[in-house]
Amino acid sequence: MGAPVVPAAEESAGRTPVVRAVDRALARPRRRALAAVAALVALLAVGAAVLVDLRTPEPRPADAPAGEFSAARAYRTVQTVAARPHVAGSPANDQVREHLVGALRGLGLETEVQDTVAPEAGQLQRGNGNYSMGRVRNVVARLPGTDPTGRIFLVAHYDSVQSGPGGNDDGAGTSTILEVARALTTGPRPRNDIVFVLTDAEEACLCGASAFVSSHPLAKDGGVVLNLEARGSTGPVIMFETSRNNADLVNLFGRAAPHPVGTSFAVEIYRLLPNDTDFTPFRDQYDLDDRPRFIGLNSAYIDGGAIYHTSLDTPEAMDRGSLQQHGDNALGLARALGRSDLPTLWSGDDATYFPVPGGLVRYPGWLTWPLALAAVIGVLALGRLARSRGRTTGKRLIAGFGLALVPIVLAPLTAQLFWAAVTAIRPGHAELLDPYRPTWYRLAVVALAATVLLGWYALVRRWAGPIALAIGGLAWLALLGVPLSVFAPGGSYLVVLPAVAGVVAGFVALNARIEGPWPVVAVTAAAAVGVVILLPTVVLLFPALGMAMGGVAALFAVLLGLAALPVVDLLHPQAGGERGMRALRARRLGALPVGAAALAAAVFAGVGLSVDRFDAAHPAPTHLMYAMDADTRQARWLSHEEDPQPWTAQYVGGVARVGGEFPGLDDAELRSGPAQPADLPAPKLEVLSDTADGDVRLLRLRVTPQRQVRLLTMHVDGESAEVLNAEAEGRMNELSGPPPNPPWTAGLTFHAPPPEGIEVTLKLLRKGERVRIRVMDVSDELDGLPGFRPRPAGVGVAGSHSSEMLAVARTYPL
Repeated sequence: MGAPVVPAAEESAGRTPVVRAVDRALARPRRRALAAVAALVALLAVGAAVLVDLRTPEPRPADAPAGEFSAARAYRTVQTVAARPHVAGSPANDQVREHLVGALRGLGLETEVQDTVAPEAGQLQRGNGNYSMGRVRNVVARLPGTDPTGRIFLVAHYDSVQSGPGGNDDGAGTSTILEVARALTTGPRPRNDIVFVLTDAEEACLCGASAFVSSHPLAKDGGVVLNLEARGSTGPVIMFETSRNNADLVNLFGRAAPHPVGTSFAVEIYRLLPNDTDFTPFRDQYDLDDRPRFIGLNSAYIDGGAIYHTSLDTPEAMDRGSLQQHGDNALGLARALGRSDLPTLWSGDDATYFPVPGGLVRYPGWLTWPLALAAVIGVLALGRLARSRGRTTGKRLIAGFGLALVPIVLAPLTAQLFWAAVTAIRPGHAELLDPYRPTWYRLAVVALAATVLLGWYALVRRWAGPIALAIGGLAWLALLGVPLSVFAPGGSYLVVLPAVAGVVAGFVALNARIEGPWPVVAVTAAAAVGVVILLPTVVLLFPALGMAMGGVAALFAVLLGLAALPVVDLLHPQAGGERGMRALRARRLGALPVGAAALAAAVFAGVGLSVDRFDAAHPAPTHLMYAMDADTRQARWLSHEEDPQPWTAQYVGGVARVGGEFPGLDDAELRSGPAQPADLPAPKLEVLSDTADGDVRLLRLRVTPQRQVRLLTMHVDGESAEVLNAEAEGRMNELSGPPPNPPWTAGLTFHAPPPEGIEVTLKLLRKGERVRIRVMDVSDELDGLPGFRPRPAGVGVAGSHSSEMLAVARTYPL
């Protein structure tokens, strides 16, 4: 049966029990090399199945059956929508909108344009001390249901950023909705209403979605929302955000989406981030009973982030397989929701779920704590059993637990140092969300994590013992499950399930013949569980967080290694009591995996630096702005680059804060340099009426841009007056609050202003004879400015809402 038992009483009496070195492993197969090869082949096969399952489907051609989604058909819309940048309010955006309206009406759908100012009162988006609003024109179409139980909303935004045409962001979502609408109109009508919402001004302020949920009649009764996004150019479509209490929705997603990729861990992470999409205004709507008006899912593909918000986000950059997956999932979900009893989908809890080859595993959120406790108790029981069987000692178990922390800390730190070295060699990478060719760098980080883990194991294995280290690794997995269960319960499965699998394998191994096949089978099966659960996490974390946070992926790679330590042990010679030359040969053999991993890391890093060079097709991103004070005729070049690249450095040098001069800009430290004043008009401020009642002054104003701009800002000098309330274009706003950029009080940003300007009414408490108001307008073109030299080939524009910004500000004393 098992190994000889050494009484635990010996240890309690102060005598360390004699544990034979050969018994310090969970498995001691007779043919060790064969067992190691078999285990590795099995794990590689499981890993390959996981990676294949994450691949995007083959795009369907334009002659695909009418009831199916065709990426080729949808791509035609991408080419039209993303022919050029089309920021909200621009003539190019008007042309895109006209095309979308015509296409939807051509399908026979009830289609309208919601032309309004948003957000409504109480929904203002505050950022940089400003309250944001704007004029939006949403395209809304409806496919009426035969016997509705509610409404389904398919949502994407059709505007782009000023710095790129938006081929993926969000040409992907827009084209997907049009192709899904076409497919749905070819078959039987659904039971429930399906509403197609193509929003405006998402990139500016989420104003289009805010306007729809707050004022459109079709949104009054709420419903189920499917938001379609893209934050890159390729990769699997990930369902990364849900409304709360998502269990029933997730179950439907797992059944109805042909390619369901999503994890409850991603949902937990996204809930902690300050990021927003058009899904946010829907998600944050509640009725009088504090019940959410909308529930739903948010999906996007996110790899290829180097082109995000840049001029490279063209239709040609799009992976048609990612578009096909977007469409397949959206069409499958629309059809499933279209025949569902929608009120039953408001579930009572959140589900835990993750992808596996062939589908999506999901279980109720209430199991989070029982599983976490089972993992902790199981590891303790496994340690006690191993000790009672004489396979390790209490001191070794404690040492194994402490030593297992070393790779958990060291691997992420090594990954971050590696990326710091890469950005020192290639500073342009610091301005990219991810490198243009990130694969080699990602492999380097994984190889570095493997080097740390294997090197650590080779150094401490013979001293602490394989069983103590394996149980120590499982203990950390189980313990990490506790804080995850508290703060991110949807992510606890990442460590809890591999820990439980390892515990079960440990019990099997300790109760089987140590030299038989079952210990190897058990530990390999447990390691396979770790691969299925943790490998997709490592793969998806790289594009989600970028190489700047590659240490997070390295952490989970190490956790995968800890879950597979008994298999790692098979790569080493048997822990036997060798002496002399045999011991030296054993140590050399044990060092081979470490050397192989280190060599791989060096090769991957070297290849990455060799192939990922900046050129005309992959330019180094640079950030530059121009701001001019029309009062003083002084101008500045500004940049967000902390360490300006050579092209940027010819314009900026020192550090400055410009919030006092340009309160509509961020008051963070910027690189600054003098610029020549341009012959540009400042926005015009007219007084339409001016009445006073004691110290209270009521001003009705009109702010009019004198050139084509994408936004206007207005701030009141807090030392000259206190803002009691304000109204812009008929919408009441609360502009009071702490000064964002003293002396200017919280102000207003208006996106997509019409040529005739905007009307603002201010109710002020006077502090002096005159009220000082600072107005600023913003456009997005530096070409033609005095002193500006166009970027050479190989130098590009960084993906940023402020790249190429041109701002002109003026103060009006009233």
